Amino acid sequence: MSIIVFAETQNRQLKKSAFEALTYAKKVSEQLNQPVKAVILGPTDNANEAAEYGCADIYHDANDLFTHFDSQVYTNAIADAYRQLSGNMLILSHSSLGKSIAGRLAVRLKAGLVAGANNIPVNNTIPKAVFSGKAIGYYSITTPDKVISVMGNAIKPEKSAVTANVQTIDLEKAEPKVKVTQRTESSGKVPLPEATRVVSAGRGMKDPANWGIVEELAEALDATLACSRPVADAGWRPHGEHVGQTGIAIRPNLYIAIGISGAIQHLAGVNNSKTIVVINKDPEAPFFKAADYGIVGDLFEIVPKMTEAVRKLKAGNL
Repeated sequence: MSIIVFAETQNRQLKKSAFEALTYAKKVSEQLNQPVKAVILGPTDNANEAAEYGCADIYHDANDLFTHFDSQVYTNAIADAYRQLSGNMLILSHSSLGKSIAGRLAVRLKAGLVAGANNIPVNNTIPKAVFSGKAIGYYSITTPDKVISVMGNAIKPEKSAVTANVQTIDLEKAEPKVKVTQRTESSGKVPLPEATRVVSAGRGMKDPANWGIVEELAEALDATLACSRPVADAGWRPHGEHVGQTGIAIRPNLYIAIGISGAIQHLAGVNNSKTIVVINKDPEAPFFKAADYGIVGDLFEIVPKMTEAVRKLKAGNL
């Protein structure tokens, strides 16, 4: 029996989340003494990089059908790979793609599912955040086959290089039911679920024309931009930047919240961040209760000073 990892790609490259899933699988394999096998779909330039994270056996179906994501197409192919490779556990990322197919795969494989695991199993129980991140639940899967999706930034990728054995595999090709007529992708930034640093702002910015100071801080920190829901709903920022319970859930190493009051719906999507910094002129803002560091004051004075300090630090002048 084998642990199968579906390793996601983007723009022909393995994603950081794929390395997190591979690291998770490697640690589980050490507990169960089972081999890890990676499955990669679509044209990919660095398939052998999976071996740097402890997975020697890499199975690649480079068919162009997998270039654009279709949940049914991917589900059929991954389920077919799971059977061909004698899997008894499937590990994938808890990304937007992973969320779309994890349930389908669990049904197809008649497997138990833990979605959003945030740590390695302990005594055959799998930990994950529950109650909007306010507690940790421990789950046991009693079915012979198991599906686990791993939260982004929950597991630090660890290299344990082995010799790569990349093999071609011919997987089931389902006919897509959705025809893609146009596709537009954002570029030039780390996707929010994978970002280690995030700078976010809310209605305290007063006007979208003021967003430049947020962008400058994010650039100085090499961080990804985000926003609160009211800002996205008002059209100030793209909805793809909306983080929170109804947006994208993230868990970066650093989350800076600027002019965001900290409603419970927003906190639910960001409170697993390792370090939270809050800037708000209202000392009673709810967000301060969740903050590791809080600054009470005028963001239009504080944010430019932070940006200047970061630039000086990077230049070695601070």
